[in-house]
Amino acid sequence: MTLREKLVVWGAPSLMDAGKRLLANALMDLSNQRFVLLSESCIPLFGFRTIYDYLMNSTMSFLDSNDDPGYNARGRYCPKMWPIINITDWRKGSQWFEVHRELAIHIVSDTKYYPIVQHYCTSPCFAEEHFIPTFVHMMYPQLSSNSSITWVDWSRGGPHPRTFGPNDITEAFLNHMRFGSTCVYVGNISNMCFLFARKFHPSALKPLLLLLSPLLLGIDT
Repeated sequence: MTLREKLVVWGAPSLMDAGKRLLANALMDLSNQRFVLLSESCIPLFGFRTIYDYLMNSTMSFLDSNDDPGYNARGRYCPKMWPIINITDWRKGSQWFEVHRELAIHIVSDTKYYPIVQHYCTSPCFAEEHFIPTFVHMMYPQLSSNSSITWVDWSRGGPHPRTFGPNDITEAFLNHMRFGSTCVYVGNISNMCFLFARKFHPSALKPLLLLLSPLLLGIDT
């Protein structure tokens, strides 16, 4: 099924509207059990089979939901959201997420919380960073690992993560993203925590293909 085009504006609630429409459309295929939202600057860190098995062998969804007291998190809360959404429940997370079918259905079916966020979370509040993390925290925390599977570098601060170019692409860097973290996966400690990574400039494509192709197309780990 092809979605009809609708205008989407960066930083406006229409961006979250688009995400919900994508989920709703994907849910129409009953064979779809996992839903991953990525950006055009994301790359896979593993091959399809590894990613598929990682997601399907877990009962959890993978999205982060952070209680951040800073200006760009709790500072975006609008008191008019109360009493439906209290400031103590207000959460922030990445707009790039992975959810299983059960949670996806809950997200697209919600008619109580999203209208509140949609109405009161406007620039400099970004609905796509707050609705799902807040909604899942309040209603279905047991369905989420509260962690993202998309690696990103925020070490430089600012409104956007670091963008990597061709000179950044090395085998050591790729291995750092693939195995340089520690997390809990299906009850065990694992160093395989991220399946995707961002943010990569188009000029990084050639060195990425040279290093990743053997991993994604043949010698998968």
